[in-house]
Amino acid sequence: MSETVRLQKYLAGCGIASRRKAEEIIAQGRVTVDGEIVTAMGSQIDPSNQEIRLDGKLVTPHNEFLYILLNKPQGYVTTMSDPQGRPIVTSLLHGINVRLFPVGRLDLDTEGALILTNDGELAQKIQHPSYEVTKTYEARVLGRPAEKMLQKLEHGILLEEKQTAPAKIMVIARETGTSSIRITIHEGRKRQVRKMFQAIGHPVVHLKRIAYGNLFLQGLPPGKYRILSPKDLKKIFIKKIPLQNKK
Repeated sequence: MSETVRLQKYLAGCGIASRRKAEEIIAQGRVTVDGEIVTAMGSQIDPSNQEIRLDGKLVTPHNEFLYILLNKPQGYVTTMSDPQGRPIVTSLLHGINVRLFPVGRLDLDTEGALILTNDGELAQKIQHPSYEVTKTYEARVLGRPAEKMLQKLEHGILLEEKQTAPAKIMVIARETGTSSIRITIHEGRKRQVRKMFQAIGHPVVHLKRIAYGNLFLQGLPPGKYRILSPKDLKKIFIKKIPLQNKK
């Protein structure tokens, strides 16, 4: 007896994109099943007996998954293509012949840790709120945020009519006119770190993501990548990261 599976889950399992992104692709009418366009979410398919195509190309499962940690430089977009002609992060993956996609996004002007893979299921876990995968950033902000303001960010603030989850914050350095702050969050709202500091009156002037969970860049130069091992992948799902006392 054949086994059916949701179309978006199948696309993710084939390394096309994360499950969330696969749903967007389906909604755009880019996927056909036995020649018919399918746009309904949750559509069940039988991969062993049906032909699934994306943009006219046959979709088949990958036998091997690849996981990469890239130190994204500023000026690169974390999409698979860009109508404005800006450089995309996958152009930095020299020597990689497998089609990979970014797990989540980093803004054009944000640099740092970015995971790329062809494993849609793992990408879904990293991004899904229930797994609470933490992301750690180093932000240089204008001014010297008062301890009271930083505590507000730690406890959660109202941002666009929704409370942010608790964060961990450590002041790294106080410089002339700016402060360097390490912040760890597990949410993934658009430009969240920048908006959080903007909300307390200390806008970000430079932002770098340094870790997923306990998987750190560890001196990886900008624009370079390394292939992740199973041991590396386990570090991503460590939720609690101890922070030193604030200076």
